[in-house]
Amino acid sequence: MEVAYTATVRVRDSKNPDGGMLRFPDDAWSPLIDAVTWDER
Repeated sequence: MEVAYTATVRVRDSKNPDGGMLRFPDDAWSPLIDAVTWDER
């Protein structure tokens, strides 16, 4: 079985919805990246 999906994530600052760009530190992404497996064919 193969499952594929895409997702669009939009993050909004509730205190300043029209504000600038939000930045996330690298360590915030590492658990997600570690959970992904890549099928290299």
